[in-house]
Amino acid sequence: MLQTEKQYVQWLENKNGSESLYTARWLSASNHTPPARIVLVDDKTTADEAYRLACEGTSLLWRGDFHNARQLLQALKRRIERTNERSQQRKMKKAAKANESAKSTTDSVAIPNLFHQQRQIQAQRSRILSRLLLELDADYVSKLRRAPDVSAACMAAFGQLDKAMDESCVLSFRDLQGALGAAQWREKGVPIESLGISIYPHYGVFAPTRHEYVQLLLDAPLPAVNDIAYDIGTGTGLLAIILAQRGINQVIATDLNPSALACANENFTRQGLSNVQLQQADLYPTDAPLANLIVCNPPWLPAKPSSPLEYAVYDANSAMLRGLLQGAQQHLAEQGKVWLILSDLAEHLQLRTRDDLLGWFADSDLAVKYRLDTKPKHGRSQDDTDPLFAARSAEVTSLWCLQRI
Repeated sequence: MLQTEKQYVQWLENKNGSESLYTARWLSASNHTPPARIVLVDDKTTADEAYRLACEGTSLLWRGDFHNARQLLQALKRRIERTNERSQQRKMKKAAKANESAKSTTDSVAIPNLFHQQRQIQAQRSRILSRLLLELDADYVSKLRRAPDVSAACMAAFGQLDKAMDESCVLSFRDLQGALGAAQWREKGVPIESLGISIYPHYGVFAPTRHEYVQLLLDAPLPAVNDIAYDIGTGTGLLAIILAQRGINQVIATDLNPSALACANENFTRQGLSNVQLQQADLYPTDAPLANLIVCNPPWLPAKPSSPLEYAVYDANSAMLRGLLQGAQQHLAEQGKVWLILSDLAEHLQLRTRDDLLGWFADSDLAVKYRLDTKPKHGRSQDDTDPLFAARSAEVTSLWCLQRI
């Protein structure tokens, strides 16, 4: 989701023998503030020079060949990875010396510290890579050599610019790549093998690339009465589709993000569903009948999102999770159930305990009826070079079935 108020950037550029001040609208998918310092770079700029400038906080407006900009971005990534690898090695050696009795260097560093270090590294990486910029005109057309047609992808991701004012824009090359990638997802879809369908994400809506929990939703027994179900925080609409396909008479899907609502609506239309109602809401729908079943797949990690795109992953202070639980009683029918889809990765990262979770259930007057578990199969859970491998390899994703105490 882009910033709601228009913001602008300025830079000096020499055209036709005279230097002038140029202004363009600033677009940022991560809500980064407009860069204060912009210099022009092109094919003659070395990767080392670009990396030095970016690390110093200078943004680089590209004026060379489009494909060379993509190569420069890859070169910046390699330099960041080398720097981070050296930094990580220094930290691990320091930690090992501080605790010689530790069984391993990983054991000598508290897991939560590792997690926060990794987030800091990722944030710094994002800031540096986002400093390579390009300019597009009011139709999202690039004047760079060998530039592809990006107008449709940008229009879908960022909305229409003010053509009447001939409003050009500046955005990071990385955000453009995100828009192009989202356009491909939207065209090809994400296959959900256990359902035999594909889900089509929109830009800024979390793609269900990890969907090991789908089988849990197919295996869980439905409540005896299943006239009404809520899908809280529907995103792409995947859970609502499962509920509708399992025979729920009416599914009410909510989300606060307008992009998610538009995305879910498209996926419902593709599936020919007429028994799903969409509502923009923070958690529970308003003026709706009590639910026989409430389903939610909240963000799994209790940490503060650093950008709008992270809200599907991080839930500061577990606010959404606790809000869901605290509001369940007043929205559940007498024999209603809550299906909570939740990974225990936060527990392995020592960001939340199992006792915390069970305590929140009890405080909300909810009891565990049963739990279905599955192990993730994604690549990071198998990557033993990941500093958080111990936590990721132990992760279990569960469907908690909750009912009134």
